[in-house]
Amino acid sequence: MDLGIAGKRALVCAASKGLGRGSAEALAEAGVSLVINARTPGPLEQAAADIAARHGVSVVPVAADITTAEGRARVLTAAGDVDILVTNAGGPPPGLWSDWSRDDFIKALDANMLTPIALMQACLPGMMARGWGRVVNITSQSVKSPIGVLGLSNSARAGLTGFVAGTARQVAASGVCINNLLPGIHATDRALALDGGVATAQGITLEAAAAQRQATIPARRYGTAAEFGAACAFLCSAHAGFIVGQNILLDGGGFNSTM
Repeated sequence: MDLGIAGKRALVCAASKGLGRGSAEALAEAGVSLVINARTPGPLEQAAADIAARHGVSVVPVAADITTAEGRARVLTAAGDVDILVTNAGGPPPGLWSDWSRDDFIKALDANMLTPIALMQACLPGMMARGWGRVVNITSQSVKSPIGVLGLSNSARAGLTGFVAGTARQVAASGVCINNLLPGIHATDRALALDGGVATAQGITLEAAAAQRQATIPARRYGTAAEFGAACAFLCSAHAGFIVGQNILLDGGGFNSTM
């Protein structure tokens, strides 16, 4: 399918690997030029070179901490006028409710709520003025089905979801669509880290921990960055103009609900 976005310009965060990389790849395949961001220069620059060579589009890497005002300023200056914004940041570490301090919550809010909001506030006016735009926020399945040990993530991402619910409806008449993608477990470094924690706690192998968790997913496997990226690219496409303010699960059927 021609997504109808060739020649558009996108900013994709946390794009050197994982779900951000998958999203960047899918957009590049659709002919979108990219500005990609991550904290570590080496892997980010390699990702940019690989994507550009594979898809023949311009890919500009900007290494910066997007959760800081200075980092956002650098990225947004390099990005200029973007038609597509994909926000993404790694989730905070797991733990127990009794252990988290105010500082822990502030850090989680900065990364997983306030940073995507700041990026939207920066990019939405230009999109609205041009009469077209797409924003996809990569959040988590925990928005719909909270995970006890990920309480910091549950809290911050729920706050972002509330912001999007109202804002998406305010900007839709200007041709701008904001939606959230809610990944379940995908084969990324995040999954590896969480499986590692289970393996250590239970005294089992990493493979056994992964198999144990995959058995709880109706699809009986983890998702891939490529299929996640394809879903993201479709939400950014010319065909998604009537999808507004939605929270779309990509979790292999893990969330058990009739509606």
